[in-house]
Amino acid sequence: MKEIKLDNGITMPILGFGLFQITDLGIAERVVEDAIRSGYRLIDTAASYGNEEAVGKAVKNSGINRQDLFITTKLWVSDTGYEATKRAIKTSLKKLQLSYLDLYLVHQPYGDVYGSWRAMEEAYRAGTIRAIGVSNFTSDRVLDLSLYNDVLPAVDQIETNLWMQETNEVSFLKNHHIQPEAWAPFAEGKHQVFTNPLLSKIAAKHHKTSGQVILRWLIQRGIVVIPKSVHHERIIENSKIFDFELSHEEMDQIRTLDRNESQFFDHRDPAAVQNIHDLIRHVD
Repeated sequence: MKEIKLDNGITMPILGFGLFQITDLGIAERVVEDAIRSGYRLIDTAASYGNEEAVGKAVKNSGINRQDLFITTKLWVSDTGYEATKRAIKTSLKKLQLSYLDLYLVHQPYGDVYGSWRAMEEAYRAGTIRAIGVSNFTSDRVLDLSLYNDVLPAVDQIETNLWMQETNEVSFLKNHHIQPEAWAPFAEGKHQVFTNPLLSKIAAKHHKTSGQVILRWLIQRGIVVIPKSVHHERIIENSKIFDFELSHEEMDQIRTLDRNESQFFDHRDPAAVQNIHDLIRHVD
């Protein structure tokens, strides 16, 4: 598995396995075991996904040395703040049955992010977390966090797919030595992405699938990518992207598909902020 080096010197696989929306713990445990057997070493979960315990069981039963795996989880908005974040880190470690995390992300740019970051910096210095970062932070929020804290975010995990290519955001992150990571690389199949004529043509040329072309396009941009699937064949298929390369012309052609629109919601939209706040209050 190809790896990239984060700004603090640790290495991270450029391809991983995501667990968003896999809420059935039995299925979550099975697919993580399947992914690890298929060669994945980066596993991406979150407290809000509700499947950390399943990930922990799968990792424990995998037979793979802990140091050969890269485990990411995330801090949910309801746990922001200094003391709450310290508790959340301990909870995630317990559920995952781990003594340390490879990467811990602030899941959303809401709540007491500064208090959370101080707690994360402490855990990073103590070796409990090997790298800290953010998710869904736009460039202005990333810069604000960076300018007023000692430890810079190592990673920003953002929506990046054919319809939301995030060219400017990715350039900003790279210029500030922050690794971009793509969630929803397939845009959940929206706008018939898997049958797009251009992708189908490029895929046929390389004897690959459109999904494999999408993942290859992302890693050739230097973006870490975490596709998700509950199907054995697709898990394997998504890993088979290191035996071909897209040409400059093909990369440019794919770039023309950008709609520059989120397929989910805009994190700067006040309505989105309100919705997440109301969701937290409802859960509490």
